[in-house]
Amino acid sequence: MIERLPADRGDTRNGTHGGLLAGIDIGGSKIAVLVTDQTLATCGRHLAPTEVGSPDRAVDQIVDALDQALAAAGAGRADLAAVGVGVPGRVDRATGTVSLAVNLGWEQLPLGRLLSERLDRPVRVENDVRAAAAGLHDRAVLGDLADLAYLSIGTGISAGVVLDGRLHRGPRGMAGEIGHVVLDPTGPLCPCGLRGCFETLASGPAIARQAETALAAGRPSSLAGSRPLTAVDVFNHAAAGDPLAFELVEAVGGWVARAVHELVMAFDVRRVALGGGVAAAGQTFLAPIVRGLDSLRDASPLAREALPPDVVVVLGAEAEAGPWGALILARSALREAGSPARVEEVADA
Repeated sequence: MIERLPADRGDTRNGTHGGLLAGIDIGGSKIAVLVTDQTLATCGRHLAPTEVGSPDRAVDQIVDALDQALAAAGAGRADLAAVGVGVPGRVDRATGTVSLAVNLGWEQLPLGRLLSERLDRPVRVENDVRAAAAGLHDRAVLGDLADLAYLSIGTGISAGVVLDGRLHRGPRGMAGEIGHVVLDPTGPLCPCGLRGCFETLASGPAIARQAETALAAGRPSSLAGSRPLTAVDVFNHAAAGDPLAFELVEAVGGWVARAVHELVMAFDVRRVALGGGVAAAGQTFLAPIVRGLDSLRDASPLAREALPPDVVVVLGAEAEAGPWGALILARSALREAGSPARVEEVADA
């Protein structure tokens, strides 16, 4: 059984001033900002497109999105206490420097320092999906679990893993980069340099490319009337019964099921939460994953043991896992700034 969880939004209280926290989730296509008070009651939100490949304008763009969210809260920068930022790529926790952000075109960007200097507030930067996983654990969204994984499937693919109640980063800060695990050695070339990475098979852009390739090869499909194609188009046409779209979506479900299996086998997590833009496709996204998991269970007693019916939970876009994860970072940054003795505690939150 796959369960869809409702949003966890809290109460909206526009105009709540003094000590506001801001969580900023930077994705390959959008920047989402969430502003709350220190009880985590929601005060304002803002969504803006991400300018991929523009590291020189990154801070300006992020601050502008933050200003818009603060304005929605009836507040300004003077009301801000701390900021958390989730960003794709590898993040140096000590400096907030972002590297290997392949989908954004950022390399060695000192994002934490630049934002802290601009805002004159404590800023904490973490990999976006790992921040989301930590946030899900902190707020017990999946229940009182010490071990969980969050698998985000959108413009890119990555996972965050919490083990024994602590976010697992690894010695190089690369834990959970399952998007660059090779699932098909003969598959498409990935920007990382390898072929057939999970991200080249099941991310939003990959789904759209596969549809375009099939149409260019002469495959008949109602998708031909939807240009430029997006993953959303493919899922919508699959739901409407288009054979090509259904075939593509079925393949994606199989790849996702395999990734869930690999996460469970590698880390023995109790639950894997699925999120990201592609996961927002609803039942059309869920059904092939169910079939893929069932196929693995049928083929292997070990897989059947490792993949109980409730192993997967799907978070809709309304759950805002990324912004809430970044918000928890902001709260940690504020605690760290106010109490040096708590540095080790919040660093491993």
